[in-house]
Amino acid sequence: MRRHGLLLAAALLFVLAGAVARSRFTRVAVSGHSMEPALRDGDWLIVDRVPDRITRGDIVVARDPRMLDRLIVKRVARVGTDSELMLISDHPAHAGEVIGPLRAVDVVGRVRLRYWPLAR
Repeated sequence: MRRHGLLLAAALLFVLAGAVARSRFTRVAVSGHSMEPALRDGDWLIVDRVPDRITRGDIVVARDPRMLDRLIVKRVARVGTDSELMLISDHPAHAGEVIGPLRAVDVVGRVRLRYWPLAR
């Protein structure tokens, strides 16, 4: 009986830890080629919705200022003194395109990890 109670407690802690983790982290799928070669269409990412800070070179998920109901995955080109971000793509076909300025509230989070597909 004691073993059953320990297993139940461990299961509850696991579920609770998952709920806490989900409140800070989310997952996002990459769609399109604009971030190649770093990220490819179909890649899945773990996004930290409460990053300690965002700096130049970070990859972020943000609301597209051109179409607010759409999310974009882009690299931070510049962080202004007022914390506004300028974003760019990695793919050479998008060279020279700059998205922004974006307010901090438009940033969903900072990409922490590409976890799928495993082969890459």
